[in-house]
Amino acid sequence: MDRFDALRTLLAAVDGGSLSAASRRLGMPLPTVSRKISELEAHLGTQLLIRTSRKLVLTEAGQGFVPAARRVLGELEEAERAAAGEYRTPSGELLVTASLRFGKAYLTPVVLAFLAEYPQVNVRVIAADYVVDLIENHVDVAVRVGRLPDSGLVARRIGETGWVVCASPAYLEQRGTPQTPEDLAAHDCIAFEGLQPARHWPFGVGADARTIAIKPRFAGNTADAVIAAAVADMGVVRLLSYQAAEAISHGQLIPLLADQSPDPMPVHLVHPPAQLVPLKLRAFLDFVAPRLKTALRDLGG
Repeated sequence: MDRFDALRTLLAAVDGGSLSAASRRLGMPLPTVSRKISELEAHLGTQLLIRTSRKLVLTEAGQGFVPAARRVLGELEEAERAAAGEYRTPSGELLVTASLRFGKAYLTPVVLAFLAEYPQVNVRVIAADYVVDLIENHVDVAVRVGRLPDSGLVARRIGETGWVVCASPAYLEQRGTPQTPEDLAAHDCIAFEGLQPARHWPFGVGADARTIAIKPRFAGNTADAVIAAAVADMGVVRLLSYQAAEAISHGQLIPLLADQSPDPMPVHLVHPPAQLVPLKLRAFLDFVAPRLKTALRDLGG
C-alpha cells in the first residue's frame, strides 16, 4: 500500500464529502477509491469513516487522524517543491482567484505583466462572484474584498474600495433623482444577491450610519447581471466602486448619494499559511501587491 496515495485519497473523500467526489477529483475509479481507504483503515486497525447513503462521517479516530494527514502531506509537498527548486528560483504553477469584475479589470492585466517578468511561472486565474475555499480547492492566493473572518489565512492589505449607488440617466430622468437614502423607498432597486445584506443597504458613517430596506425589481448574483439591469434603466443599484467604474466612465450610470456612503471595504491578498513560502508565491505577491494598490488608489477607493 502506498500510504501517501492512501492519505491523498482519504482527504479527497473528506473534502468532497463522498467517495464519488473523490473519484471525480482524482480521476480514479470508485472501487479503487473505496479499496484504498479500506486498506488504510486495515493498516491502522481502526475505522476512519462511516459511509452513509448521503455523506461520509468521520469517526472519533478519523477526526484525530485527518488533521495529522493534512500536515504530513503538506510537509511532503513542501519537501518536493524544495527539491524541485521552487525555493531557489520562481517556477511552477499558481492558482489565483478573484471576483469576476476585479479579475477582469484589475487582476488579469497585472498577472500578464507578471508572466512577462517570470517565464518559468504559470498562472491560472479563476474569477467567480462567490468565495472560493482556498484549502479545499488548492488555491495559492486570492483577492478578497471585505472584512476577513478569523480563518488562519495570511493576509496582506492592498487598499480599499468604496460603495457607489447609481442609476442610468434615462431612469433618473423618468423617475427623478433621490436626494436622501430614504427616498429609495419610492424607487425601483436592483439587488446584488452575491453581497450580504442584499436587501438592506447601509448608508452614512458614525452617528449617521443607518440601513435602508429596499424592494428589488431585479436581483442577480453576479455584478455583470445587476450592472446590465441598471444600464437597461431598471432601477437604482448599489455596487463597489471597482464594479461600477467602467459604466460610470462611459456615462451609462450616474453616481448618487455620494455624501451618504458607508465606510469603504478593505481589499486583501490572502493565502494559506506555510512554513516556507515558495519563491513563485513570494515573487507574485511582491509584484502584484503594489500594482493593485496603485490601481485601487487611482480608483479613489
